[in-house]
Amino acid sequence: MASTTPPLSRDSLLWLLVAVLVVLAPHVPRQPPWVGSFVIVIWAWRGWIAWRGQRQPRRVIIIALALASAFATLATYHTLLGRDAGVVLLQLMLALKLLEMRSQRDAMVAVFLGFFVVLTHFLYSQTLAMGAYMMAAIWLLVTTLVALNRNDEPSPFHLARASTVIMLQSLPLMLVLFLLVPRVPGPLWGMPKDASAGVSGLSEEMSPGSIGSLALSDGIAFRAEFDGAIPPPQRLYWRAVVMNEFDGRTWRATRARGTTSPVRGTGDIIDYRLTIEPHSRRWVFALDLPNRVPQELRLTADYQLLAAAPITNRARFELSSFLDYRMGADVSAEALASSLKLPPGNPRAIALAQSFRERGATPDVIVRLALDYFGAQAFSYTLTPPLLANDPMDGFLFDSKAGFCEHYAGAFTFLMRAAGIPARVVTGYQGGEVNPIGRYLMVRQADAHAWSEVWLPERGWVRVDPTAAVSPERIDSGIRSALPESSLIPGLATVEQLEWLRSFRLSWDAVNNEWNQWVIGYNFERQKRLMAQLGQKDASWQDLTVMLMIACAAVVAALSAFLLLRRVRRKRDPAQAAYENFCARLAKLGIERQPFEGPMDFSRRVQTIRPELGPAAAAITAIYVVLRYGDGAGCDHQQLRRMVSAFPSGG
Repeated sequence: MASTTPPLSRDSLLWLLVAVLVVLAPHVPRQPPWVGSFVIVIWAWRGWIAWRGQRQPRRVIIIALALASAFATLATYHTLLGRDAGVVLLQLMLALKLLEMRSQRDAMVAVFLGFFVVLTHFLYSQTLAMGAYMMAAIWLLVTTLVALNRNDEPSPFHLARASTVIMLQSLPLMLVLFLLVPRVPGPLWGMPKDASAGVSGLSEEMSPGSIGSLALSDGIAFRAEFDGAIPPPQRLYWRAVVMNEFDGRTWRATRARGTTSPVRGTGDIIDYRLTIEPHSRRWVFALDLPNRVPQELRLTADYQLLAAAPITNRARFELSSFLDYRMGADVSAEALASSLKLPPGNPRAIALAQSFRERGATPDVIVRLALDYFGAQAFSYTLTPPLLANDPMDGFLFDSKAGFCEHYAGAFTFLMRAAGIPARVVTGYQGGEVNPIGRYLMVRQADAHAWSEVWLPERGWVRVDPTAAVSPERIDSGIRSALPESSLIPGLATVEQLEWLRSFRLSWDAVNNEWNQWVIGYNFERQKRLMAQLGQKDASWQDLTVMLMIACAAVVAALSAFLLLRRVRRKRDPAQAAYENFCARLAKLGIERQPFEGPMDFSRRVQTIRPELGPAAAAITAIYVVLRYGDGAGCDHQQLRRMVSAFPSGG
């Protein structure tokens, strides 16, 4: 059945094509090449049809393309559900709708499909830059709607101004919806099934090179805000994963059994807040060693801080830690025995450990001898150590003597176990970069680090960082100070050399951090706090719904009243306004117009009372009569306003 709605104008189609291109563009790099190619071909085909006035393809062709798109999506993702497959299908259907549309109604459907596609960008990125880009895409779609609903042919400037006004008018309602729509605990934008795709960072295994590969990443792992002063870099050890199992090459995390041994802090408590980027793991980074644990987290027997589910969306936690502490002094004999196990092999490393044991009377002395060995030998700290074949501990300790933090932490832990001292590997992050603008700490993937913990009688588990014996600047000043510029994060070395570029980077990160805290981080807990500040301490979702309805009604009523008054003012005849100004000027001169007096009669009376004002009054009245009661030919409102402004006033 043919459409009865008005045909689609070329200008409206141009706005729609530009809007759709902007809406779809960010998805192109995320998806298989065939998706972007298909969308671009269909988009160009529709533009060529409009430009050359060609006939649109038959419906059977469009149906065939739709079926082919669905089968291609199914073949690529093995499903038509989920985030990636669903977003691809939505894009393909939007592109095919462009090819199909013939009327204004079809174009409206395409615009509303575009709004849905805009929302899907938040499933992949929730940054401030993406938020700004989405607002620009929405503005283009709104401008397209305005163009579709105008019967005349307004200029692009008038269309842009109208859409801008509409979006500004929607801001109060948007703010009310953002603050009061009941939030459900858990992620809003993420889909846990798909969230692990493309996420990199620490893992539950550590082998030579696994952490060194992260040193080339400038991605943010988390940000930390402290209630007081930020501790010095050498005190910033961010605990994540404890690894106790070793197979000769790879260290692996094992879940420690039992309960957490009491921790005795020997210094001040550090209070801070972490905003963790999604990493699809359960662990939560904590300043070594955590003291207060939020209800939603759990502290394991080996002092790992774990969330109830993998962190697939940006998460915020309030924590406290001891920088000086004693832990694990009463660990069971079984747990200590598991921290002494070694696989066969590496005879030279075992012999070295035995020599330490023969020379050292106590475990503390053995630890010192091992650290002295790293400091005295020609060990080097590098991202590109040679590959280690059989017996990697022997190869590293006696042959290559070059490695990254995982080499030193693994070798030291091996030596301690071989010397009869329980030991384990801990991975996490060390240090961070202070952002002076936002007064918080940025910890990047490049700050990933590994160290050891040894169990000493009467002291419990004690952190020992053998990397500090080889490259103390890594601990004191960060990864960039410990490596040559050629090994640094690509592009970051250049940024650090240009002060203005570094300032811009820090400023942009501070702005993004505020966005993360107040927009993306506005969760169920923050909404509860806001309600408490508004007097609703234990507000339920029913209370929130009532408040939402009342606030929305108030905003709509206020906005409607404002628009109504504005429309009434606009309807006021500019000629009448100018003439009333003319009469007010004469009233100040002592000549008041009577209610029964018409414009011409009043003009003649002015000429009688004040002959010198007569010609000007007559000219103003004549133009007013033509504009108000005639066809306005030969006159304009600006001319009338200028003449009234030049008329004498008694003020």
